[in-house]
Amino acid sequence: MSENNEVLDRVIIKFAGDSGDGMQLTGSEFTNTAALLGNDVSTFPDFPAEIRAPQGTVAGVSGFQLHFGSVNVYSAGDMCDTLVAMNAAALKVNLRNIKKGGLIIVNTEGFDPKNLRLAKIAEEDNPLTNGSLDNYQVIKIDVTKLTKAALEGSGLGVKEIDRSKNMFVLGYLYWMYNRSLDNTIKFLEEKFSKKKEILDANLKVLRAGYSYGDTTETSMRRYIVNPAPMPPGTYRNIMGNQAVAIGLIAAAEKSGLPLFYGSYPITPASDILHELSKHKNFGVRSFQAEDEIAAMASVVGASFGGHLATTASSGPGIALKTEAIGLGVMLELPMVIINVQRGGPSTGLPTKTEQADLLQALNGRNGEAPLPVLAACSPADAFDTTFEACRLALEFMTPVMMLSDGYIANGAEPWRFPSSDQLDVIKVNFQKEKNDGDKFLPYKRDERKSRPWAIPGTPYLEHRIGGIEKQHETGNISYDPENHEFMVHLRNDKIEGIADYIPEQKLDSGPEKGKLLVLGWGSTYGTIKTGCIRAREEGYEVAHAHLKYIKPFPRNLGELMYNYDQILIPEMNMGQLLMLIRAKYLIPAIGFNKIKGLPFGVNEIKNKIIELMK
Repeated sequence: MSENNEVLDRVIIKFAGDSGDGMQLTGSEFTNTAALLGNDVSTFPDFPAEIRAPQGTVAGVSGFQLHFGSVNVYSAGDMCDTLVAMNAAALKVNLRNIKKGGLIIVNTEGFDPKNLRLAKIAEEDNPLTNGSLDNYQVIKIDVTKLTKAALEGSGLGVKEIDRSKNMFVLGYLYWMYNRSLDNTIKFLEEKFSKKKEILDANLKVLRAGYSYGDTTETSMRRYIVNPAPMPPGTYRNIMGNQAVAIGLIAAAEKSGLPLFYGSYPITPASDILHELSKHKNFGVRSFQAEDEIAAMASVVGASFGGHLATTASSGPGIALKTEAIGLGVMLELPMVIINVQRGGPSTGLPTKTEQADLLQALNGRNGEAPLPVLAACSPADAFDTTFEACRLALEFMTPVMMLSDGYIANGAEPWRFPSSDQLDVIKVNFQKEKNDGDKFLPYKRDERKSRPWAIPGTPYLEHRIGGIEKQHETGNISYDPENHEFMVHLRNDKIEGIADYIPEQKLDSGPEKGKLLVLGWGSTYGTIKTGCIRAREEGYEVAHAHLKYIKPFPRNLGELMYNYDQILIPEMNMGQLLMLIRAKYLIPAIGFNKIKGLPFGVNEIKNKIIELMK
């Protein structure tokens, strides 16, 4: 068999089928196995928008894209090397994303007259028989029939047997890519420890898929992808929402505060609540409120009571939280708001990704209500950015918004996680005594313009709290025009002054001066980085910088950008960062926008770079 092994440096696989076909689980298990073998990985789950989309239809296709390699991997990739299509609709949706000559594994039962009709494909246009796939390597397997044969006599019903067919596909791919079954066997044993008949069925079908590859000639070649040269350390595979949850817990531990998380479920942020609810051993208090307004109000109350107070939502939920966020700005209390962005407006594309909430994060409150805004760039970076958001909130006494999105939230990558002693202590100083002779001034400020944090019940520190404008230092209600203008500027100066306490902007790659700088933020990081690498390989000297801090901008950002003739800003919106850069720095930056609910492709970025540099 060894003479048929081909060594590859990277592979992109897309698993696609109905929502009930288990493609997300199949992709996740293959990802975990690849990560354990030392491959660098990046994933992109692609869910249908409807909870129960019609089976067999284009609208009901669920996909999971995995990019793994023996080299550094920065994105889930563009064109796939291998497509698993469980039915005709899955092939129809994804065929345009497969490389010519690529491998297509099809479940032939999913191309019967019924499935063709549901996918709106005429029987005479069946892609398995009309020659339209002649430019691809096609492996036809009746997965459904073989799964039933493997489970004959198991006593399981038709539905239970049908749900096992994803394990056949997974076993076959493990054989094709020389992967061990051990990790998935362990997973199944834990998942179905109390359902022996389901466990036995999944294990039997998994092994049947592997044996099918070993005993048939459907594929004449197997593939080897060696471990990637990763920096030494202990790694785990992590999704963005998991990283956010762990980042909140870590910040609570390093600040010595109890963690409060008040939330209301919304796609794609709900998994943060699910994850935090598992960690009561860290003193986490997770609260599912009756709506978004109540969730945000509970966060304000928890912060007033001395907790690290946090919440998460997506764009529609952030809109509902707006008034209470504004109250947090007026009170100048620390709290962290996570916005896991999705396609909008309104319900929009709830399971698709977008970057269109940036201006909402900066300005989506009544009045002048500034707060720091940070953006994570990858699933693993979501931990660091969440931790940093907590630090800024606690040290500067302010609400902070951290932007993630659907791509980061549901995507996964290896994470070299830190030990506790590698994380900085977050300094929290509760006010314990009067600060002006025999009086307490709740809005008297330190050198950072931060006001004191006085916990209710602290003797002699009683003070007024509410949303009406505060008199400078005393916190008393004030309708004085000069005081209001003074306080508006003071709150803004505090936020802008954070620029003196954050790192200066650095280049991610490329020359320090030149013709073109690609400036990005958020989840575009991996595709921009790879696009710039490939452009430089073709002789185009392009630089890349990626923003973590958006409010305030790093203090040297303008100086850095002025070193380049042109600035290109790719965004999954209509040009929101572009607008901010043009307005603040008077630079005629060039926008590159995509609003399809899908991330940029590497070649899209590379081709735009070449177009501009030519």
